[in-house]
Amino acid sequence: MTAPPRQSIALPVNLHTAVMRVPDIPLAYYRYLYDQVGRRWHWVDRLRMSDEALTALLRDKRTEVTVLYVNGAPAGFYEFFCEDGDTVELRHFGLMEHARGLGVGKWFLLQTLYAAWAHEPKKVVVTTNNLDHPRALQLYQMFGFSPVSTSDALVRPLSDDEILRMHKGG
Repeated sequence: MTAPPRQSIALPVNLHTAVMRVPDIPLAYYRYLYDQVGRRWHWVDRLRMSDEALTALLRDKRTEVTVLYVNGAPAGFYEFFCEDGDTVELRHFGLMEHARGLGVGKWFLLQTLYAAWAHEPKKVVVTTNNLDHPRALQLYQMFGFSPVSTSDALVRPLSDDEILRMHKGG
């Protein structure tokens, strides 16, 4: 995406929302968000990271995590990585199950893109694959992204040991 979006989307009525950046997000909260948003799409990479590696990534000044709240509860999040002055990478974006179908997805993506362009990059990039929502690519294109390559991803489920380790907190 090489120019900011020009769309305007109204927030659905009767929803109370907040979009809040979390500069020092606690690891447990980040993992909760990542798991709740990404479970359906087989997101596991960040769940496999050690506390030290994930802390380093999240505390990197170039990383930005922002949470969407709907009616007081966390409902989704996005994560940027500002690679340099020229590029902002949208690394993660999504909604939790309870927020799907409320009509906030497009609105939240637009807020996400406005926030990315506030960094004044030359381009905003996102990577998606065949494991993502079936309409993800179409939605990204609707907001101005152009595909540059394609690839398939494989499902690499967490092992029982990895799941147990996560629930023990280390």
